[in-house]
Amino acid sequence: MSRIDLHAGPAVGFDQPFDMLEACHERVQRSLRLLQRLQAHVAEKGVDVQAREAAGDVLRYFDKAGPAHHEDEERHVLPRLRELGEVALAERLHADHRAMEAQWRSLREVLAAIAAGQALQLDAEACARYAALYAAHIEAEEGQAYPKVRAVSTPVQCQMMGEEMAQRRRM
Repeated sequence: MSRIDLHAGPAVGFDQPFDMLEACHERVQRSLRLLQRLQAHVAEKGVDVQAREAAGDVLRYFDKAGPAHHEDEERHVLPRLRELGEVALAERLHADHRAMEAQWRSLREVLAAIAAGQALQLDAEACARYAALYAAHIEAEEGQAYPKVRAVSTPVQCQMMGEEMAQRRRM
């Protein structure tokens, strides 16, 4: 299992906030693939150095970047969807965020133990459910939510959105 740099910056910056959100989705997908490879690795080879490092990488991503990304959407995308009358879509995405948080809490416990060197197994079905939830969520955001909100966002609104996203990450 090769190590993946999960913290490489996207090619876009906060001056393009919707492109930044999509770049975050790419990192989510890489982290989910790592999670699934980790599950298979641990099942086959146990908790070795590679497993501990990979578990640490997944933990760092979904403990820090994942919640920041969801907060970006909760602050900047979902309210605009509601203003556009897309209440059902906004509520579905909000519910997805809560479901992802709940699923993450159970996966996190096992990942933290693996990162600490404990010989535990990741539940393959739980990993697959988490990845499937994210995949459907990303599809809805990139296929529906982001285009609708981007279409009605002025350059000034996008600038303010990007500045707020960047500011929260500097705190």
